[in-house]
Amino acid sequence: MEQEARPPVIGVAGLGSVGESLLRMLYSGGYEVIGIDSDPAVLARVDERLKAVRSAASVARPADGPTLGDDVALLGRADVVVEAVPENLAVKKRLLREIDAVCEPGTVLVTTTSSLPLTQLAVASGRSARTIGLRLLEPPRPGGSVEVVRTAMSSAAVVSALDEVLAGLDLERTAFGARPAADATELVHAFLNRAVALLDLGYADQDSIDTALRLGCGLPAGPFEMLDRIGWETIRSSLAELYANTGNEAFRPAALLEKSAGTASGGRATGRGFHSYDELGARVVPAPRSGDGEDGGLNDVQHIGRVGVLGSGAMACGIAEVMVTAGLPTVLVARSRAKADRARDVVAESLVRAVRKGRISPSRKDAALSLLRSEQDLTALGDCDLVIEAVAEETDLKRSVFARLGQVCQQGALLATTTSSLSVADCADSSGRGSQVLGLHFFNPAPMMKLVELVRTPATSEQTVATARALCARLNKTAIVCQDRTGFIVNHLLFPYLADAIRLLDHPHADVEEIDAAVERGHGFPMGPFRLLDVIGLDVSLAIMERLHKEFVTPDFAAPPLLRDLVADGCLGRKSGQGFHAVAPR
Repeated sequence: MEQEARPPVIGVAGLGSVGESLLRMLYSGGYEVIGIDSDPAVLARVDERLKAVRSAASVARPADGPTLGDDVALLGRADVVVEAVPENLAVKKRLLREIDAVCEPGTVLVTTTSSLPLTQLAVASGRSARTIGLRLLEPPRPGGSVEVVRTAMSSAAVVSALDEVLAGLDLERTAFGARPAADATELVHAFLNRAVALLDLGYADQDSIDTALRLGCGLPAGPFEMLDRIGWETIRSSLAELYANTGNEAFRPAALLEKSAGTASGGRATGRGFHSYDELGARVVPAPRSGDGEDGGLNDVQHIGRVGVLGSGAMACGIAEVMVTAGLPTVLVARSRAKADRARDVVAESLVRAVRKGRISPSRKDAALSLLRSEQDLTALGDCDLVIEAVAEETDLKRSVFARLGQVCQQGALLATTTSSLSVADCADSSGRGSQVLGLHFFNPAPMMKLVELVRTPATSEQTVATARALCARLNKTAIVCQDRTGFIVNHLLFPYLADAIRLLDHPHADVEEIDAAVERGHGFPMGPFRLLDVIGLDVSLAIMERLHKEFVTPDFAAPPLLRDLVADGCLGRKSGQGFHAVAPR
């Protein structure tokens, strides 16, 4: 009777962020695994974290658990060995030679390099036909993407052996391509670098920045959660190499990352990062601080009984829908009777779609619509407790609107602007109500997006902030309080990243679809940069970049000439049917 083939024994050399994640996935997949690392503290930490995996009974696993140690000789009985040390050519070559010396001739060697020359590593291993690459743009995670990369010397049997191992893991096989993978990594690492620089400025804390980017851009993790998962030193080394090769200031590692150079701190793998992690590597979420409750820790929150919305565009209609769905009587004022009627129709149509999708009941839809009144005269806002301006992003227009609101609104009414990139004070100071003025930057579509950037000027009172926070909680929105600064949090980080992506197209190798795919599959972003630009609108993106550049001057915020050319040609993205992609118009 033919003996059943045993599952392969898998070795992992290097238990940093990539190695530990891979070791855990392999063990959870039922493989016998061997892990080695030169740092005893790392070995102890990995062993402690694996206790939780050992105790789970959903998958049959070797009873004795992973073998861990600091001696390369432990890998001698492995059928496949994955090298997962940092991106340093000399270090990887040396380790691969050491592994070759202790392993059987048939052992397959796998390197996790994402940027180093695979052929050089294969030759250095001493077994060029049996060395292959596993490209990971981030530490592996369930449902994440990986690419198997072979050289011209790799045998078909080696590819099959690695395919067999990956088939037992919850990883999606993909083909990033070397250049798109490098482009995606450059974009994301520069984005993370800017987040650290923003934190360094003291503008917002890491929790606020993470929440803003997760909710405002739909990212699966905020930038500091990503930094902790990938590892500070990995990011810092990548940026330092990019900066040395290009001289691009976007890649100069932020001061806080430079301080971590050569240290063990800085990431989830070490237990010490921008966030705190317990001994099993789970995020420790701190208890809310005093003053972080719905009312901001104050008892003198103003009552908001009636809301006014000024404008008739998509944002104004969306905000009006949010208000009435939450049970707040709302007056929407447009420039003409026709625009006011059309705005009411837009809200009604959106509520009907919400019923069809099961988000609200028919009775709630009817109740919400009964709370909405549409008018064409600003005096209709006179008895509102809060008025939200949502007209075009033009400072002079907004100033004239707020001057009029200061005259017609009742004493004590709060006045808010929805600006996404202008100074709140510049827009609203003309109202003469400095302490009652703030920014409420809703994200489009307002009924669906959970984030509101709550922007306070130097004159905004604590009561105004507390009232706005309580309102956001009633609307089931998450309010992130930030200072009055062009771009706030989300746009300040998002648009340089999008501009960087457009500038990549100056190179003949760059491909829009390949870069989008690498960012989405390799880093888990819901949309690649070019798909996102088409959704936002190229004209809107250009206007925001111009405002940011006017304020901050640096090249990061400059609008690329290619974007200007597309807008001039009428290619505006989804709304025109043509942008960086050919898309169906809305």
